[in-house]
Amino acid sequence: MNPEVYKKELAEIKVQLEDPSIYSKPEYPALAKRANELEGIVALFNDSDKFTNQEAEALQMISEGGELGELAAMELDDIKAAKLAAEQALQEALIPKDPNAEKDCIIEIRAGAGGDEASLFAAELYRMYARYSEVHRFRVELISESPSEVGGYKEIIFGMKGENAYKTFHLEAGVHRVQRVPATESQGRVHTSTVTVAVLPEAEETDVEVKDSDLRVDYYRAGGHGGQSVNTTDSAVRITHVPTGIVVTNQDEKSQIKNKLKAMSVLRSRLLQFRIDAENEMLSAKRKALVGSGDRSEKIRTYNFPQDRITDHRIGYSRSNIPGALSGQIDDLIEELKKAEVDILRSES
Repeated sequence: MNPEVYKKELAEIKVQLEDPSIYSKPEYPALAKRANELEGIVALFNDSDKFTNQEAEALQMISEGGELGELAAMELDDIKAAKLAAEQALQEALIPKDPNAEKDCIIEIRAGAGGDEASLFAAELYRMYARYSEVHRFRVELISESPSEVGGYKEIIFGMKGENAYKTFHLEAGVHRVQRVPATESQGRVHTSTVTVAVLPEAEETDVEVKDSDLRVDYYRAGGHGGQSVNTTDSAVRITHVPTGIVVTNQDEKSQIKNKLKAMSVLRSRLLQFRIDAENEMLSAKRKALVGSGDRSEKIRTYNFPQDRITDHRIGYSRSNIPGALSGQIDDLIEELKKAEVDILRSES
């Protein structure tokens, strides 16, 4: 943690920002943001040095005794606390930032094992995130949906727009397990069902290069629920990324062009997540356990209705009030996961 490295980088960026032509260049926002980050880091280094010096001076006065020594002894605990807070803030500031943290994200919820019960829980999870977003000023934009016959979702894909959306929701990715007695269960037996949640950073065209030659695009007639036709034109779109085998379909819009744009947005985000998953293979075991694997096979959280208990298995955190959580009151779950992630990053930095 050599402060001179950061001071040198800040000085170099400031020279670039002094050039009036920089404001019209595409790299200006990133440079300005980095300069702001570096100014904060340098200020924290200065705070840490200041409190370290104050602590040394206080200890010297205490060793010399007298009235000044008594005053220094009274202030020593406060100085040590301030020094510790500055050092912790500096450690956190030096943690490498996720380049996707501030992006909007795309959330995909799919019913897994459990049939109708899984589809109903998929709908409940969608409403949970939608209601959480209302309180925290995120905006939900439906991309595509595949309703089930019982009023749930076989699959629903939606965008989450807002500051630090991906950072907020990325640890929701994985298999969510629900244990409860279905309404159709006559003998009161508890059933276990699963729903898979994928959280993708919304990729810009500059984030992922997608070659037209790598795509196979098929158009077909959109079908409604139960097989009825809802469109007399071939507006539905299926895009296959041949190198990875990723397939994206969209038929929610009547316009073929709009369906293709939505499908391409999801495809770019899945390709970016594909790259992130590959990079995650290099992470430590602790971080892997937290962020999950590319196949989303882990059961990350269980919603046990008979015991009214939610357990996040990655961090060993449990709470009650499932109805409250499903109405969007999941601040504690999200914050506990964030703290666990910061603690792991801090220990590795």
